[in-house]
Amino acid sequence: MEIEDRLTVPTPEGVDLELVVAGLGSRFMSSCVDTLLQVAVLVPLLLAAGRLGGAAGPALGAVSVLVVFVGAPAAWDALGGGRTPGRRATGLQLVRDDGSAVTVVPASVRNIVRLVDFLPSLYSVGAVSVLATRHHQRLGDLAAGTLVVRTGAVRRRAPVAVPGATRPEPAADDAAPAPVGGWDLTGVSAADEAVVRSFLARRGTLDPAARARVAGALARRLEPVVVGPDRAAGDEAFLEQVLAAREARAR
Repeated sequence: MEIEDRLTVPTPEGVDLELVVAGLGSRFMSSCVDTLLQVAVLVPLLLAAGRLGGAAGPALGAVSVLVVFVGAPAAWDALGGGRTPGRRATGLQLVRDDGSAVTVVPASVRNIVRLVDFLPSLYSVGAVSVLATRHHQRLGDLAAGTLVVRTGAVRRRAPVAVPGATRPEPAADDAAPAPVGGWDLTGVSAADEAVVRSFLARRGTLDPAARARVAGALARRLEPVVVGPDRAAGDEAFLEQVLAAREARAR
């Protein structure tokens, strides 16, 4: 049993996200799944490289190792919502240390440093780093500014109520649309949902320019990982539909 390490991250949208950081045990299980898949892909490539003569064989072998153990994980991190097959199987997700989605640069840095974490064998350096750091980060995480957290273990902490303050009434156009079916929302994390929910609840208090700016930023953040929406309706309508679809799936 792992002791939960919780990290509270404030966001510009005015909501605190409470992340539950994954420990060594769950990360080890996730790594085992990913490594088995990588080996299953790599072995045929190395066998094919061994049949080639001259310098082509070793060159293909070296490229195959780099692609399978560095390139593919970086692509999963940046394009798969921070969830490799192993993380999906164990309920984990890679995020930035501010709770935001991982992009190409930190994903690449993290997986290049993986070569050091693996030394001298079986992620010995990485395991020591996970145990020694406050938020269970291996060297690649420290270099890239990333965390491995539990999917769905992100809690939204409501802003502290101010005595005498009144809650604004929602605008007429703030009503949530009907749930949307048939969307692929696997790339939308609990942290993303919490931020969208907070913005939609508080948008009536924002001036029009700030409201449009925040809605646009959130829409651009979610659009690459949501499959199925009609974006012609605008940024806020897109966010409303994503939230409605997430709520429909949770029922």
